[in-house]
Amino acid sequence: MSTSANTVAIPDSQLARAITEFVRDTETELLFNHSSRVYCFGALAGERRGVKFDPELLYAGAMFHDMGLMPSHSSQTERFEVDGANAARDFLRQHGIAPADIDLVWTAIALHTTPGVPQHMHPVIALVTAGVEMDVLGLAYPEYSDAERTAVVNAYPRSEHFKEDIIQAFYDGIKHKPHTTFGNVKADVIADKEPRFRPGNFCSVIRNSAWRG
Repeated sequence: MSTSANTVAIPDSQLARAITEFVRDTETELLFNHSSRVYCFGALAGERRGVKFDPELLYAGAMFHDMGLMPSHSSQTERFEVDGANAARDFLRQHGIAPADIDLVWTAIALHTTPGVPQHMHPVIALVTAGVEMDVLGLAYPEYSDAERTAVVNAYPRSEHFKEDIIQAFYDGIKHKPHTTFGNVKADVIADKEPRFRPGNFCSVIRNSAWRG
């Protein structure tokens, strides 16, 4: 992978090209561009943090992280994160990737909506979540330069109303299995014992992020 002050190169390998083709043919343009930006922001975060990571594995995790929102890869009983992780696992097995590397990608995808945990794990896991949090929630927005953000968005455009579009995409992908969305049990305990507690709201964070649109 090559990076400069404001650009990120997608891994130029047979595996990466196969991932790009598969995801582009399977996901919507909204999710494909979002996933591509997740890789770019995750890679930039890795460079900034000075951590070593495998660009191919990071690319696989980023590109498959929302695959579980697609009807063709959505089960009736699993969380969408697990559906996406399983899709990546099956794809990587078909391409002869080592089991340990597949496990890394699987875990990165499965945990990408679990804040507070991935940053303490392997760089591939941590950086997939970092990319997601930047592109969807605008976390660490000031840590990326204007040039970096502009270059990534120019390469993989955000839709005009991305915030509402991505919320709708999440809803469309999970509305048939609301039982899989059971959340952080600790928040439920606090809410039960502390009447004044107001849990954070994912959609509100998206709408109030530093990103426009």
